[in-house]
Amino acid sequence: MSNERLRSALLARGMTVHDLAEKIEVNPKTVERWITQGKVPYRRHQYATASALKVDVTTLWDDTRAVDSAADLSKAEIVTVYPHRHMVPSGLWREMYGRAERYLDVLVYSGLFLSEDPQFLDLLRKKVELGGHMGPTQVRILLGDPKCPAVKQRGIDEGHGIMDGKIRNALVNYRPLFESHPEIGFRLHEATLYNSLYRADDEILVNTHVYGVAAYMAPVLHLRRLPGGGLFDTYANSIEQTWGGARQATEADFKGA
Repeated sequence: MSNERLRSALLARGMTVHDLAEKIEVNPKTVERWITQGKVPYRRHQYATASALKVDVTTLWDDTRAVDSAADLSKAEIVTVYPHRHMVPSGLWREMYGRAERYLDVLVYSGLFLSEDPQFLDLLRKKVELGGHMGPTQVRILLGDPKCPAVKQRGIDEGHGIMDGKIRNALVNYRPLFESHPEIGFRLHEATLYNSLYRADDEILVNTHVYGVAAYMAPVLHLRRLPGGGLFDTYANSIEQTWGGARQATEADFKGA
């Protein structure tokens, strides 16, 4: 039996089978089977589809097929898990941030590897200059205050004791953007971070912090927000709270670097 509700929802959004497949990262033939054969997707694909089509999941599939509990919804928000940050595909960072149209956030102590990537820096320029369909993208870079106790402690925890130096190097790398593009928000925080967070709209990479392990060796969760799920929002709210408590980076901070 075909799923006419899914077919109608696609038409209502002006999307094709290929559009939806690309959006939720599945094969177009898989989407065709959902429509023409009434095949029921995995739970996370149900909610990803509903999110892409801006409808409630029960509009597309029967209540008995839907995930009702918040716990299951949160599990469905997990796209994948990488055992180490260095195993995250090198292009994923730029691809994910390249898709950002509303929010592009970086919450780290130093995030030195990103600040050393010329393509990432160029992407930041383009986001504030051109943005997406909704206009310029809000870009916020949150680095640790190199003088604060939390930064010193994180350096000790990672076993190198030079986190403050890594932050100063990142500030040197970001200085041209700070001077040429005031639309980019740079703030310094004194928070104790338990994760480094990299957000692009409704996607986020969560780089966990593990005692005695450098960030590039720690696990990374790739999350995608789904309506009703709470996992993504927990981390997104952490960014907002840290941003609100951080101070504006000044010219002296960049020159002092």
